[in-house]
Amino acid sequence: KQHPPRLDRRISGLNNRWRFPREPYLGDLLGLSQLSRATGVDIDNQLKIIDRKNLELKIFLNELKRKNVTLDCMGFKWELHQPQLFHSGTLTKLYMFALSQKNTDPLKELEKFLRGILASDPRSRGLSPGNLVPPDEAVFCLLLPTAFATALKSLYTNETEVHMEDVLGVLASANILQFPTLFKKCVSLMKDGISPCTIQTYYLAACKYKEELLITACEKWLEMNLVPLIGKQIYLRTVPQELLQKVLKSHRLFTFSEFDLLKTTLYWVYLQLNLRLQSIPIYEAVLAFFNSFPKKCPFLERELGQKFLPVFHCLRLHGITKSKDLEDIKYINFFPEAWMVRILANHYHALESGGDMFHAKDLSTQAIRFGLLINQIYSEMIGVYGFFFEIKGIKHGGSSYSFYMQRIKYSDTNIPTIIHERSTVSLRQERIVKYEIRAQSLVDGNWQEFSTNTLTQKFGLIKSTSKSHIDALIIIPFYR
Repeated sequence: KQHPPRLDRRISGLNNRWRFPREPYLGDLLGLSQLSRATGVDIDNQLKIIDRKNLELKIFLNELKRKNVTLDCMGFKWELHQPQLFHSGTLTKLYMFALSQKNTDPLKELEKFLRGILASDPRSRGLSPGNLVPPDEAVFCLLLPTAFATALKSLYTNETEVHMEDVLGVLASANILQFPTLFKKCVSLMKDGISPCTIQTYYLAACKYKEELLITACEKWLEMNLVPLIGKQIYLRTVPQELLQKVLKSHRLFTFSEFDLLKTTLYWVYLQLNLRLQSIPIYEAVLAFFNSFPKKCPFLERELGQKFLPVFHCLRLHGITKSKDLEDIKYINFFPEAWMVRILANHYHALESGGDMFHAKDLSTQAIRFGLLINQIYSEMIGVYGFFFEIKGIKHGGSSYSFYMQRIKYSDTNIPTIIHERSTVSLRQERIVKYEIRAQSLVDGNWQEFSTNTLTQKFGLIKSTSKSHIDALIIIPFYR
């Protein structure tokens, strides 16, 4: 390990002076004078030697400015001008080493030098001699040499155009070549370009380079699009398990219902186990697949399913209250028996208690969630333990929406059959409900969240008590 040069005490005439042992007395005329008197050397000759060295250095630097440098990389040769070369930290170090090295085996020394400068960068772990690019970055750069050329182009212009199909390769090249401005530009492009087909690669790249803003952007995008968008596409398979668990635990996660979230998670597991599939199967095919395992042991207790246990610990299975949905869960023999007993026991106690959910203590982590997309549906009917509610959104002009919820009488003919059928009916005239209404909107390219915070209200069946209070209304800007 190299250490910075240390000052040594050297005797110069009658005084002891601190100086670098191998450096000339440049700028230290007092020390040079003392040394000349002590050694009997003519100081004028020493000054001429210093002037000559300075002149040689200036001539050398002027010659460098007129030279072009050839960068040989990935089977291509790029002619670079020397002044632009110093805009890259890595190229600067490589070039200065190439000028100063006097070894008989330059390739070996060059690899040793590269290993040293890249090892100092925590984002460049995993290097080995002869492999100057980490394995995953090598894939980006070697398969897309145009990305490396784009990175080199930024040496000459601040307005380098980066195409989205090359952004990962340019990002990797910018990291290796130490182009911080280009690296930030790629991160910004990736934040705006998150989609079902890019969520995996962008998230993994963000984790590799420890780009927290990009990691957060990927998480927020998936929170909004896991169930309504990517849950219906084959790209669901590419979502990393670590990211999926983070999103499932988030209080901002959007879902139409707890059962819709369970279906999406079952699809994700199914796609992990059937890698040859190129399209999303129908839901009945997923149920049949899990039901095909022997009945002696639930799927999550099998060796094949144990690695997926943390994912299903993140779900709110107690929020699945429809008998048809519970029958599907029991049919596939997926969850451990203890889980199913706990779910059914909670439902039984809630019904016996007139709808009170004593097992749910924390609204932020245990509340039953229902959601709707405003650009598709403006109202949604829900039923929980014999009580029926309508969640409604109202458009105001062309720029905003407001939301509220109201209780619906069990005999109301507007209640859909799918909700009313096989459902219990509560005859209680009043019902205390703890709830929160949240809305998220894309405003100027950024997701913004609006919330009523936690509210407690007594909902009745007459008009004055059936609707959420005025302070429960929230108005958000329209999607742009």
